[in-house]
Amino acid sequence: MEDLIKEIQPRSPFSRFMRKYVVNKYFVTVFFFLIWMIFFDSTSFLVINELKGEINRYEEQLEYYQTEYQKNDEFYKKLMNNKAEKEKYARENYFMKKPNEEIFILVVDSSGAKKP
Repeated sequence: MEDLIKEIQPRSPFSRFMRKYVVNKYFVTVFFFLIWMIFFDSTSFLVINELKGEINRYEEQLEYYQTEYQKNDEFYKKLMNNKAEKEKYARENYFMKKPNEEIFILVVDSSGAKKP
């Protein structure tokens, strides 16, 4: 009788694996827990990875704005401390002039068409 039972039971490595791990309730619980934490939870691996990418983009923007701030701050200090620089900036950007002075503004034709 025992020989008959041994012949009926499968002896393949896969069947031993199935019996030992897959049917084990602890293994199944841990497996589903890991799947849940990796894919479905609000703090899943995918969400955390996406948030890290967003943080990296914001850090790059922060570096850009810090360098722009430094440039503008240096320009502001130079402009406020030098009267000649202030006058040059006002003349170039706001077309300001001294009394009894004329300003000619030249406009470049951007259409590219030549007139005969």
